[in-house]
Amino acid sequence: MHHFTYRDGEMFAEGVPLSRIAREVGTPVYVYSAATLRRHFRVFDEAFAGTDHLVCYAMKANSNQAILRLLADMGAGMDIVSGGELQRAKAAGVAGEKIVFSGVGKTDAEMRAALDYGILSFNVESVAELHRLSEVAEAMGRRAPVALRINPDVDAKTHEKISTGKAVDKFGIPWLEARAAYAEAARLPGIEVKGVAMHIGSQITDLAPFEQAFTLMADLIRLLRADGHDIRHADLGGGLGVPYHGDTDMPPHPDDYAAMVKRLLGSLGVKLIMEPGRMIAGNAGVLLGRVLFVKETGSKTFVITDVGMNDLIRPTLYEAFHHILPVREPAVDAPRKVVDVVGPVCETGDYIARDRDLPVMQRGDLFAVMTAGAYGAVQSCTYNTRALVPEVLVDGERFAVIRPRLEARDIIALERLAPWQVKDEMA
Repeated sequence: MHHFTYRDGEMFAEGVPLSRIAREVGTPVYVYSAATLRRHFRVFDEAFAGTDHLVCYAMKANSNQAILRLLADMGAGMDIVSGGELQRAKAAGVAGEKIVFSGVGKTDAEMRAALDYGILSFNVESVAELHRLSEVAEAMGRRAPVALRINPDVDAKTHEKISTGKAVDKFGIPWLEARAAYAEAARLPGIEVKGVAMHIGSQITDLAPFEQAFTLMADLIRLLRADGHDIRHADLGGGLGVPYHGDTDMPPHPDDYAAMVKRLLGSLGVKLIMEPGRMIAGNAGVLLGRVLFVKETGSKTFVITDVGMNDLIRPTLYEAFHHILPVREPAVDAPRKVVDVVGPVCETGDYIARDRDLPVMQRGDLFAVMTAGAYGAVQSCTYNTRALVPEVLVDGERFAVIRPRLEARDIIALERLAPWQVKDEMA
């Protein structure tokens, strides 16, 4: 569910017409609905009512400060994957005891910063990382709280670039090496074993891979406890998908997901930690753009827009599908045409949609790229020295720019001439 709807022939974000945002902020621009963010978090959190649990929003999906503050105010913790995300979480007022640190390549400086802030747990991805974390913690006079991320070799049937739980993926410690890794952790002076972690991938629309992974997790927790380890929490990762295509790829409802988790893990007395990202932020955002030209060739019609792959790279990087809707609602019998919707970036891969049947659009028409709230703005860049796309948050009938547009002059101002070039200019 989301709060982007047509009213009197025009698309609104909650109580604000998208045409007003386009007029006052310009395009392209990301637009987020606070009501959608709140609803998605609440539905997921309430699905686990009656259990000891913590929902740690996976901030890699959308890490804007306004989004983090909104979710933190609702009680969310954060799943981070870098020192920069730790700084973002701190700036948003998230307590260390609500932060888990995932990722395969944590640096010494990142480890020290997380230990200083007193995070809840490191999700350790390798034995090599385990040893280094112990050394860093011991040098600080600390013990690092950890859960070892175990790779269960479960195929989540998702895109190969967002699969994380198969044996060929870079993430986690192999399932067959789990007990030996925990035995090693118990011997290390700078490590305190707290839990078990798994995360098998993203945009998963079937409960079966989750059930397979969490069954293995439950078995492992029992084995580890029998080995003498004090396992207090189970980090289930994220991965629950969103309906990019609509009714054809509907993910499980959080209630069904939670019921399965409770059935498999509820009797173990562990705190449940979940890391949803996309399912909270995905449908909460759209990317608003404008048509620049319509180009007819012998075999193709190209709708050329001001939305480039630098603004939204998902179609190029993941072959991702996003619905494209005109801001002005078309009539039921409006003419349609199969077109490629492309951007201005100097790359053949710069497109939003290929061979898409859409209402006919003209120069100047506004359109919304739907389900763009996750992995959109966070992956945007300034390729071709294009302005960095801004972000807007709508809350009821009010809206605010929560990331301004970074113009070309701002981008250039971040760069410096080499000292000898400055001397040459002054000569």
